[in-house]
Amino acid sequence: MCGVVGSWRVELIEAHRDLFQPPADFPGAAQGSPECDAGWRELLDRLCVRIRAIVQADGGTFKFSQIKEKYGTLRVYWDGSLSPDADAQVEEAIALAEARSAVTCEVCGEEGRLRAGAWLTTRCEAHSEDRPSVEHRSGLENVHLVRHFADGRRFVTCRRYDRQNDVFVDVDPATLGIEED
Repeated sequence: MCGVVGSWRVELIEAHRDLFQPPADFPGAAQGSPECDAGWRELLDRLCVRIRAIVQADGGTFKFSQIKEKYGTLRVYWDGSLSPDADAQVEEAIALAEARSAVTCEVCGEEGRLRAGAWLTTRCEAHSEDRPSVEHRSGLENVHLVRHFADGRRFVTCRRYDRQNDVFVDVDPATLGIEED
């Protein structure tokens, strides 16, 4: 790894120039340049590869507007024009990256946990700075709730993030004690 501070960001932007559209003379000034630590570099690269494939297949436009850490996890915002199907695929790719960030140390990229303190961070044990882990109700670790409405009813879909395979696995809300209206 290059010794220049922030060089991983420039390398990421250069590798995915079409998604960031940086100024020709200074890639580090690209809108959407990641505002997070190097531990999330790999998950951001994976996100870019997924989004590039979706955009190329769709023929639409895409540009990151902001990538940052907030409340210990990744947040990704973008502008562009894609078909509804491609838009949904991009949002799914972003959801996977955000879920992965919640279990990946922002400092080193190893498996991590959300940590409490003056602010929330996701860190492995080595980078935890002795901050306690944020406790979850048993069985709800890595569970993401998706609420949607149809035919005047509210529905809840539950998905558990599987870090090893980098996928969501559907979970029956009733098995988690979550009731739908």
